[in-house]
Amino acid sequence: MYLLFYSMPGTVLGVGPGVFILALLWVLTLLLCVLLSRASGLLRFSVVLVFIAAVIITLILLLFPRASEFPTPATEMKIVDTFFIGRYVLLSLLSVIFLGSLFMVLVHHILEPVYAKPLRVN
Repeated sequence: MYLLFYSMPGTVLGVGPGVFILALLWVLTLLLCVLLSRASGLLRFSVVLVFIAAVIITLILLLFPRASEFPTPATEMKIVDTFFIGRYVLLSLLSVIFLGSLFMVLVHHILEPVYAKPLRVN
């Protein structure tokens, strides 16, 4: 479709808002035509006017898009890590705590002394 109302980040499922506007327009037109077809008298012939109005609005939206045909090229974003030093201080602190905890597990659980039970002498 030749209809682009906004830039590409405003799309849903790869479809811009213009397609949703056109779908809503034609659903409302169909609903209004069904309701007016039940009317009697001259009001019944207003279905033709509703249909022509929907065609005119659709042509206006298709032939006069608000955005350019080609999307603007995306500029490259430069990512800067402002928390660089703090991240390494935190990493070194957590490494020291981990090594200290590993040493405490080694001392208190793995190298726990096993004492011999005294023999009973009768």
